[in-house]
Amino acid sequence: MLEKIIKNIIQKMQNTLNNKQLKYLSIVLSKELNAMLKDNENNKANRDLVEIFINSKKLEGCSDSTIKYYVSTIESMLKFINKKINEIDTNDLRNYLSNYQEKNNSSKVTVDNIRRILSSFFSWLEDENYIIKSPARRIKKIKSPSTIKETYSDEELEIMRDNVDNYRDLALIDILASTGMRVGELVKLNIDDIDFYERECLVIGKGNKERMVYFDAKTKIHLKKYLDSRNDNNNSLFVSLKSPHKRIGINGIEARLRKIGQKLNIKKLHPHKFRRTLATIAIDKGMPIEQVQKLLGHEKIDTTLKYAMVKQNNVKTAHQKYIG
Repeated sequence: MLEKIIKNIIQKMQNTLNNKQLKYLSIVLSKELNAMLKDNENNKANRDLVEIFINSKKLEGCSDSTIKYYVSTIESMLKFINKKINEIDTNDLRNYLSNYQEKNNSSKVTVDNIRRILSSFFSWLEDENYIIKSPARRIKKIKSPSTIKETYSDEELEIMRDNVDNYRDLALIDILASTGMRVGELVKLNIDDIDFYERECLVIGKGNKERMVYFDAKTKIHLKKYLDSRNDNNNSLFVSLKSPHKRIGINGIEARLRKIGQKLNIKKLHPHKFRRTLATIAIDKGMPIEQVQKLLGHEKIDTTLKYAMVKQNNVKTAHQKYIG
C-alpha cells in the first residue's frame, strides 16, 4: 500500500523533476511515510493500553476527576517520550519528570504526584504482563518539606456561625465541621439520607465505598431549621438559595465559603479545611487514630496522620505528664 502511494506520487512528478530529483523524492517519501506509519502504530498500541488501564480504574470506583487526572498525566508523558510503552525505560521517565518540573516550575509535591501516577500505570502493566518490568520502579519518591496544614480555631468556627445570614449556610458549616465528610460526598446527599434520630448519615466515599458519618446536636437543630425553611420539592440536602433551587455542586459550595471567608477575613475558607480540623480535634482529644481513619474513610492510616496535626501545647503537656 505504501509503495503504491509513493509510486503514484513519483509518476505525477515526472514532468516536473529530473531522474535524480525523483530518486531523492522517493527516498524521502519512503522514510517519512514509514516513520509516520510507525508513529501511528505506536500511538494506537499506546492508546489501547491506556484505555485498558483506565477501564480498570473505573471498575475500582475512581471518581471522574481522578480518571481525568490519570488520563492527562499519562498522555502528557507519552507525547513527550514518543515511544511505544514497552520501549520506555527509566531514563525516559526521569527526563520527562525533570523537564516537566523545569518547564512548569512545579513544586516537588506536584512532580511526585505525577511520579506516583506513572508508577501506578507501569506497575499495573507489569502485573498484567503487558511489559516485563516497570521502568518507574527505580524512580524513588520525591521528598518535599512537610508543612503543618492550617485548621480552624474554635473562635473562627463560632465567628462563621454567628455571621452567616441564612439557615442553609449555617447548616452547611455545621455539617462540614461535625462530620468531616468530603465536599464531594456532601453534594451527593439527599434529605432521605439523613437519620435525625441517630444523628448520622450514609455517604458514598472514594471508590464508591459506603461509610457512616455522624453529626452533633447543634448540626441537627440547624439542619432541621434549614429544611423547614425551604419551600421547594427538591430532595437534595443542599440546594441553591435562588429559584429554581437546584442541587448545589462542589464549585458552588467552594465559592460560597470563599465569599464568607472574604467577608469575615478568615484565610483559606475551604471545605477540606473543616475535614482536617475535625481530624486534628479528634486526635487532640484522644480518639484512637484507627477510629479517626474510619471516620474519615481513609484506606491507609498514613493519610490520616497527614490530616491530623496534634497541637504543640498538648505535646508539651503530655511530655510533662509521661516523661517530665
